[in-house]
This record gives sequence, structure tokens and C-alpha cells, in this order.
Amino acid sequence: MNFFQAHETISTMDWVLRAAVAFFIMLITVRVMGLRTISQLRAIDFVVAFMLGNIIAHPLSDQTIGMKGSIISTIVLAFLYVVGIFLTQKWRGLRKVLDSEPVPLINKGEISYSALKKARISIDYLLSELRKEKVEDVRKVALALWETDGTISIFLDPKYQPLTPETYQVTPEPFELPKVIISDGKINYHELDQIKMEESWLIKSLKESHQTVVNQVLLATIDKKNNLQVFLYK
Repeated sequence: MNFFQAHETISTMDWVLRAAVAFFIMLITVRVMGLRTISQLRAIDFVVAFMLGNIIAHPLSDQTIGMKGSIISTIVLAFLYVVGIFLTQKWRGLRKVLDSEPVPLINKGEISYSALKKARISIDYLLSELRKEKVEDVRKVALALWETDGTISIFLDPKYQPLTPETYQVTPEPFELPKVIISDGKINYHELDQIKMEESWLIKSLKESHQTVVNQVLLATIDKKNNLQVFLYK
């Protein structure tokens, strides 16, 4: 196909085809490489993502560069990435080279300045991460680790952790996700069948309890106790 090759000038349709092919090639590549490449990036993820971005971008902006080389390079990088992840799972030594050990930034309420320097983050950044976790006092932190993917894992001292049913030896009811029976003004008949309810019941319930009809409902859910929650367009 001509749009794969380098040209002095290419037509508008060739540009469209190049963009479409690049889009689907990248989608397939990301699916093959796994979700790590679109979550928090580690060293190997960042290198591959950076290289792929440059490889696929050039033929989309320069008609004198063909797509054949970019596609081959993308396939090779995806293959090397998958092999690299497989090898890091098999050999701990290689995993240590590619993914460094977590760095303890806070230990028993004390901040480690040397750990901050090693992780190359400021005290202001550390405090902002604590605030995101609703931790206002560093002394409440038993352990804070700088993870290899660039996030901070924070563990509170047990005496500052929130109480749970287990604390009082209470057995809560099992969690069950509410069923979505209406979405964007349309009834989900599959979910209605799952809970063994009829469309007539739903319409009647909306009219009696919320004075509304199906096409005015943004979202409606029902829990295991048959409690109906309705959210209207506003």
C-alpha cells in the first residue's frame, strides 16, 4: 500500500490511513504489552513508552518517512518488552536491576532525609502525598515507602487506624455491587431478569416513589434488599 512508503508528497487520504493504521497498531501493542504500560510507569515501562511515542509519531508528521520501519520497530519493542517482563518474573537479580527496592521515607513517625535524597523528592511533595491520604501528622505514620512506580505507600500506626467491624468482632453482611437497571434513560433488561423483576414493576416504582419515567432517569440501581436508588437528569 502506497501510504506505507516514503513520498515527497502524499494525499489527504494517505494521511488519514497512516493515522488510522498507527492508532490500531498502538492499541494492539498496548494490549499485548499489558496494563502496566498505561498505569504508573516503571523504568522499563517509561523507556518503551517513550521510544514508541517517538517511533510512531514521525511518519504521522513527515511524508518523507515511510511507516514500514516504524511498524517493524514497534513490533520488535513490544516483543522485547514482553520478554523483559517475563525474565524479571523469573530472575530476581534482573528484577532488582530494572526495578529498585522500595525506599522507606518515614519509619515510626521519623522522616529519613537521606531517603528523600535517594528518591529525589522534596519534603513538600511528601507532605502533599500525606495530605492526599488524609494524614495531617507525620508522627501518625508507621511506615511510608517510595515505590518503584513513583507512588508512596503509607501505613498508619495501628493506634491511629480507623476502627472496623473486625475490631468489635462483628461480622458484616457480604458486599454485593448494586445492579444497574437503568442507564442514560434506557432499561437494562438483562439485569432485570437477573433480579427476577418485570418492566411493569420498574415503571410503577419510578412513578410511585419518584414521580418520574424511564427516559428522565440518568441512573437507577437496586441492591440486594431491593432498595431502588434513582438519579435524574439535572
